[in-house]
Amino acid sequence: MPRPFPAFLAARGPFGGGTIIRMPAEPVNFRHLLKERPCRFSRRAAFVIVVARAAATDRGTEAVTTLFISDLHLEADRPGIGEQFLSFLDTEAATADALYILGDLFEYWIGDDDPDPYYASMKEAISGLTDRGVPVYFMHGNRDFMIGESFAAETGVQLLNDPAPVNIYGTPVLLSHGDALCTDDVKYQEVRRMTRNPAWQTAMLGKPVAERRAIAEQARADSMAHGGAIDLTISDVNQAAVEALLRSQDVRTLLHGHTHRPAVHEFPLDGRPAMRIVLGDWYEQGSVVRWDEDGPELSVLQR
Repeated sequence: MPRPFPAFLAARGPFGGGTIIRMPAEPVNFRHLLKERPCRFSRRAAFVIVVARAAATDRGTEAVTTLFISDLHLEADRPGIGEQFLSFLDTEAATADALYILGDLFEYWIGDDDPDPYYASMKEAISGLTDRGVPVYFMHGNRDFMIGESFAAETGVQLLNDPAPVNIYGTPVLLSHGDALCTDDVKYQEVRRMTRNPAWQTAMLGKPVAERRAIAEQARADSMAHGGAIDLTISDVNQAAVEALLRSQDVRTLLHGHTHRPAVHEFPLDGRPAMRIVLGDWYEQGSVVRWDEDGPELSVLQR
């Protein structure tokens, strides 16, 4: 029998349309939403699953769980998050099929040449996990979109495009950081288009590290001010954008972060059930999706 989906954190209010499953009195099973159906996958996506399963076999373990996290916002000023992340890498992640990090691992990233010793220690820890044979996949967030190939080479992670279609134990799933779906926040989308422009990034990387850090600090302050000044529904994903994205990939399950509103949203998509799973942030406690052959489980990691 499939394992029941346990209680999880509630979202703050009616975001994104559809049904929000929150803090059920009895465990709720979501496996009925995850029936296999044909899906278009890129060669890269297929490679993701093959490598994950091969690595688990090479380690001689019976790892059957794939882990998903996002929005840790690691920085030296929040040591508790880093300590929990290091413990997570040394324990649960060490026996996983694979670990997916769906953006905003760091509070900000000004370039792979940043000599920050705290970030260097986190890179070393991630490298330790990949050295143990656990595949780690990284997707850019809105705070660490300048992570590049040098970071990937140092840590052993594989960079993913956003969105990324993958097959998790026979279930087609679309992964995203989630910020591109917040289409109601017009000002943010303008900034996003600018900062994702390769020419803008090249110009940024040409500045001294100290100047880049100052720009990042100012951008963080501006982002916090902007977020506090707009309605919460505007800063959440747009349901129409979610549905359009799922249709474009012929998938019915979306897993993302960014909004810091952990929940599972059920909704109909062209007459069939669909689901959007949202990871939480790690400010006060960790958030993880554990996915095995029985389906996904959104859980809190107590600190």
